[in-house]
Amino acid sequence: MKHWIQAARVRTLPLSVSGILVGSFYAMSQAMFNWKIVIFALLTTLGLQILSNFANDYGDGTKGTDNDDRVGPKRAIQSGVISAEAMKRAMVITSVITLFFAVCLIYFSFKDRYLYYSLVFLVLGILAIASAIRYTVGKNPYGYQGYGDVFVFVFFGLVSTFGIYFMFSKAIDWLLLLPATAIGFLSVGVLNLNNMRDEESDRKSNKNTLVVKNGGAWAKKYHFFLVVSAMLLVIIFAVLNHFKFDQYIFIVAYFPLTSHLITVYKNRNPKLLDPELKKLAISTFILSILLSLALIFLVSDLILYYLEQYFN
Repeated sequence: MKHWIQAARVRTLPLSVSGILVGSFYAMSQAMFNWKIVIFALLTTLGLQILSNFANDYGDGTKGTDNDDRVGPKRAIQSGVISAEAMKRAMVITSVITLFFAVCLIYFSFKDRYLYYSLVFLVLGILAIASAIRYTVGKNPYGYQGYGDVFVFVFFGLVSTFGIYFMFSKAIDWLLLLPATAIGFLSVGVLNLNNMRDEESDRKSNKNTLVVKNGGAWAKKYHFFLVVSAMLLVIIFAVLNHFKFDQYIFIVAYFPLTSHLITVYKNRNPKLLDPELKKLAISTFILSILLSLALIFLVSDLILYYLEQYFN
């Protein structure tokens, strides 16, 4: 069980649900909410992330990409604690469970009143599962061609944030594109950071990520674009939503993000970037939580409420 938990890469899971949180609380701010939709959306997203991690372990492990040159923690197949056959079975089981969660999510969102929407989201769910597997598995995995960034941005940014909101509202709110893009950019930033760390070993293994294709100097500029753009997009979203002063509490998350950018800027050895993966992932999760809470609560109102409760 310990090795399977490690293979699921628990530290990546909070990042994957960030879009779900923002989209759900944005719907709640408009008096639309259903816990069943939220729960199954979270379960579906977590299933996709775990499936992606299993597939990545399997694909890189069987291709020899995970080797002694790799900087991060040893993967399950690489270290031999889980066989390739067992990981393949786990991928199949995880795919089935994730699809079940997706079907439940679609049912509770649309039931029998929106058949067209149900079919569209079912296709999206199947595509997401297939994309999670094809990232590193198969003869020509798109992760080895530099398209992993697109998958992460689309599914963990746009689809998760827009998708969950649409399931509540049955409509598209284009203002939500701003935080959805921001979360997508930060999620891609985590992937880019991972690829910056593994540039040397990926190049030897013919894993042509964007970092391998364009070089470390370009990747650092790309990383700054992703993170800084995300921070600006969330502020623009807050301004357009007419946030009050104390709703800007999400800026607290900008401190670790800024610290992260400074570390990346000063870095001269990509192998030392591994701790920054966790910092960026957690900072993104904190940003999503604070932004979500800001959508439905005023900090001043909460303080007044608890003061009243205390003195009464």
